[in-house]
Parts: sequence; structure tokens; C-alpha cells
Amino acid sequence: MKKVKRTTIYDIAAKLGITASSVSRALNNSNQVNEKTRELIMKTADELNYKRNTLASNLRKGQSKTIGIVVPRINQNFFSNVIAGIEEATYQKGYNLIICQSNELHDKEIQCVNTLINQHVDCIVISVSADGNDYQHLQNVIDHGIQLIQFDRVADELETLKVINDNEQASFEAVSHLIEGGYKRIGLLEGPQNLAIFKQRKLGYLRAFKAYNVPVIDELIVENAWTKELGAAGTRKLLNLPHPPDAIFASTSDFSALGVLEVASAMGIKVPAELGVLGYANESFSEITSPSITTIDQFSFYMGNTVANLFFQELENTDTKTKPKIISIKPELIIRASTSKNK
Repeated sequence: MKKVKRTTIYDIAAKLGITASSVSRALNNSNQVNEKTRELIMKTADELNYKRNTLASNLRKGQSKTIGIVVPRINQNFFSNVIAGIEEATYQKGYNLIICQSNELHDKEIQCVNTLINQHVDCIVISVSADGNDYQHLQNVIDHGIQLIQFDRVADELETLKVINDNEQASFEAVSHLIEGGYKRIGLLEGPQNLAIFKQRKLGYLRAFKAYNVPVIDELIVENAWTKELGAAGTRKLLNLPHPPDAIFASTSDFSALGVLEVASAMGIKVPAELGVLGYANESFSEITSPSITTIDQFSFYMGNTVANLFFQELENTDTKTKPKIISIKPELIIRASTSKNK
């Protein structure tokens, strides 16, 4: 198939016998072009199917009007809602989005970031992958003079704009709910401890035990159980102990909690009477499982809105000496059937 040549302002100028600068001025509504000439140029542009190169135009003005987003998984409700929240705010300002996913792979995250740098985006928004803890590629973003905003999963050592959740407090309230509900042996499915969010959630779990004078039992804590499959494997390990837990807090995600439900069902263990199940993130399926899953809502759409508005605020900020803002959003415990032991 023959490639169709893109119409340029030079093609329009050649057809009309005028200069390209006159065409450019007319297309940009300059008052230096009389109305009759402007109408002729616009008509000719339509006839030649001229499409304005918005990126090139914006780059000449020192901006691309484009924001790049890198997330671990696009198909998770949390991340897709954050993207939707960003898009709602940026659309109103005439900005475009380029969305990339790292698939939880550090090398792919680096590739995504480098691609966005080469695209001359005005801002890169990122939630880092679980694979790796070297953030030189994010420092490169800063070195290129591109605004960097981290959300949810962040590299603490980099001083950038951040929008985060109060993960420790959310976990504290979640585990307190289980203890107050009559559960005695509460297991924890934890995520990779190189990520601050999973460290904070574990701290909240431990703080609740201390607050209620409940002893911590190390064998009830399973490392790196942060996917549905790993959550299921961790659950089988816990439920086959001589003294298994009577509740499991899947602190990594509702996907891990779904793995808990599936294993409990296969083993004939009743939820919530014999096993309480608590997840994290309020994924859309958590409300329709049987039983529905108690979880923690991170207000992901609002988080996305906050990220976008933070970027626009910083565009107007001329004070470069202040430390970058860190905005913390308080999650909410959503109590459902999977932890209603006494009912």
C-alpha cells in the first residue's frame, strides 16, 4: 500500500502562490493576515486535507501539552481509575496522555520512561514496579527538566511531587476491625518489602497487634504473596499449619484476597464463620464475590485528579526553593460479608 504524503503548509503556499509564513500566520489566527486571504487559506487547507502537527507546534512554544503515565498494570481497577482521574482533569486543560505499563518489570519500566523522555512530554506520572529498587531512570527524568510525579508506589529517596495513601493507618484500622470482630489468629499476606507501601501496611498490621496486646506469630506472615496465584499458595501454606489462622489480611490487593477465597472454598472452610478474609484496593469484583470481600478503598479516581491538579499548580509555581509537595489521601475501610463472623 502506497504511503500518502502528509500535507504541509508549504503545499498550501505553493498552490496559492504565497509564502509559507503567511499560511502559518493564517492557520494561527494572526491579525497580520486579512480576512479574505485567511478564508482562502483555510479553504485550501481543507481541500488538501491538511492536519495540523500539534506536537511540533507545541514544542516550538516550549511544551508538548502531553503527560506520560507509567503504571504496573493497566487492567487493575485501581490504576485504571487513577488514569481516568488524571484524564478528566487534563482533558479540560487541553492536554493529551501517553499511557504505558511496566508489567511489574524494572527493565520495561526503564524503557517506558526513556520513551516518554524522547517524546518530550511535559510531565511523567509513575507508580513504580515491584521488580527492582534502582531509580536512576527517574533521576534522568528530573535531569531532563521534566516534571516527575510519583503516586501510590514511590521511591522515597527521590524528592519529587508525590500523591500517596496513608497505608499504615489503613492497615491498622483493618486489622483492628478483625480483632474487634473476634478473630484471634490473623495471618498476613505481605508484598515485596522493597516497596514502601507494603512496608507501611505491615507496620499497620503490627501496630494493631501491639495496641490490642495480641502476640505476633511469625509463622502467620507470608512473604511476597502479592498476586492471586501467590496469595492462593500462601493461603494453602497457612491453612495447612497445625494451628491455622482464623483470618487472613491480604494486604497487597483484592486479587490476593480472591486467591484466599478460592483456596478456602476448595478446602471446605466457611468464610467468614471459620475464616475472615480482608483485601486491599476495592477492586470492582470484591463487591460481587461470595461472600463479598471486606477491603480498603484508596479513592483512586480522586488520587488521579489530585495528581493532575498538582501538576497544573506547579506550572504556576515560580518558587523553586521549596520542597516538592507530598499529598497523603486517607483510605477508607469498606466492611462487607467476608469479615462478619458474628453475623
